[in-house]
Amino acid sequence: MAFIDFTIIFLYLITFLAIGFFFKGNKSSKDYFLGGRSVGWGPLTLSTMATQLSAISFISAPAFVGLKNGGGMQWLTFEFGVPLAMAFLMIAIVPTLYKSGVVSVYEYLEKRFDASSRLLISFVFQISRSVATGVMIYTMALILQATVGIDYWLSILLIGIITLIYSFQGGMKAVIWGDVIQMVILFLGIIICLFFGLNELGGIEEFIELVDKERLQVVNFEKLGLSNSSKNDEFGFWPMLIGGFFLYASYYGTDQTQSQRLLSSKNMGTIKKLLFANAIFRFPITLTYCIMGLVLGTLFHQDSSFQEMIASVYSSNINFLEGKKADLMVPVFIIHYLPSGIIGILIVAIMSAAMSSLSSTINSLSAVTMEDIVKRFSSNISDKKYMNLSRIISVFWGLLCLFIALFTGKIEGTVIEVINKIGSVFYGPIIGTFVLAIMTKKTHSKGANIGILAGVFLNIFLWLSVPDIFWFWWNAIGFASTFTIGLLASYFIKGARKQILKVEYYAEARDVLKLILYFFIILIFALCFPLLF
Repeated sequence: MAFIDFTIIFLYLITFLAIGFFFKGNKSSKDYFLGGRSVGWGPLTLSTMATQLSAISFISAPAFVGLKNGGGMQWLTFEFGVPLAMAFLMIAIVPTLYKSGVVSVYEYLEKRFDASSRLLISFVFQISRSVATGVMIYTMALILQATVGIDYWLSILLIGIITLIYSFQGGMKAVIWGDVIQMVILFLGIIICLFFGLNELGGIEEFIELVDKERLQVVNFEKLGLSNSSKNDEFGFWPMLIGGFFLYASYYGTDQTQSQRLLSSKNMGTIKKLLFANAIFRFPITLTYCIMGLVLGTLFHQDSSFQEMIASVYSSNINFLEGKKADLMVPVFIIHYLPSGIIGILIVAIMSAAMSSLSSTINSLSAVTMEDIVKRFSSNISDKKYMNLSRIISVFWGLLCLFIALFTGKIEGTVIEVINKIGSVFYGPIIGTFVLAIMTKKTHSKGANIGILAGVFLNIFLWLSVPDIFWFWWNAIGFASTFTIGLLASYFIKGARKQILKVEYYAEARDVLKLILYFFIILIFALCFPLLF
């Protein structure tokens, strides 16, 4: 990289330190963790999408599309469940959680069940989110080491310390506005890679002629995800739609990193716009970086020097994860095919995506720890002491994520698959617990706790012992087992039942119909996509 590239990276890091300083005037928990419920739907939408469109999406999803055996545009099936999940959240989950006035989304479970249910789900969230974030940071650092030459431990510390400082000072407002900047940079990076990739191939016509036609298929109704050991039954329509519905319902509605944005909204009208915007704009953004993956994958197969560049990284870097050649495609392209200045912007895009995920994790884990644990033992805590403890706990969780990143071991598959595997163990059981809390009357805390433990342990068993079941099914299986066992346990085991809290409804029928219509629009587009080439 040239001097201008390092200058761009330096200015970017200084900017984020300034953001933390600018938003440091937090006076209460709702200021620090919910931005005072004063943020509009536009910044919240970009913040939500920036957290979801992480470094692994920018790097690993295009690698899956362009290089991975069995990959291709079927990655788009990840998006089919999004509009349906948003409709479900708008009807059944989010209004009740928002109206309850909670800071930690898991606080609702104590109001409905008891403290044990709240603490159990909170613990599950904290473990799964910190591990997944640590794996993501570790992988991004290794990629920066392999391409830029910065030692991976130094990359981890650089990304981690800057993120810790601006998250520590500015709280949720700093996280949201930092995400807005990072989302713009990240999408700009996708467009730049797409443009230069097409230019290297000789234009759109050359790309259409050279692209591997087998990678163009998006929808496959025959793959059921029930013989996954052969690696040829993954990413079919039904497991991706059904599993994806429960994954996204849980992720956007009950994962603190995302639900905290919803709880930060001014009102339910803002939440409605936020959910609609994510449902509508996720698909074209995902489509864009998938096409980028097709372009760079085509260039890889046509340009032997591109292949040699990636191969040389493996032979020269014994610390790099074996089997991760695909994940090097985007960063190697950036370093070797783009001009100075542009390289700096793209490296910033990688760093910004990693920082976005880490900052969201730090703030949400701190919120959960403060609300679910600390306040339980210090009920009369002053606002000043609360803010000081919140910042200290933010530092603790940030350091823990970095510690996990430094000592993460070998993982299999592309990184984006690993991260989603970790999430799929827990997402189904968590949304199952919230559905029990909001939509059933006779479930008690013992039943709910038994249900979530059964769902999590069943998914862990499937991961370790039943490879034939595609991991995307774990989201649906975890939900079904948690919900069913929770109901049965509440029926057969005696337990105290709290009076069910008032369930709030907000969505109109036409809102739901719009999202269902959009699902069919993206499905039809996906079916027709191969015909465009």
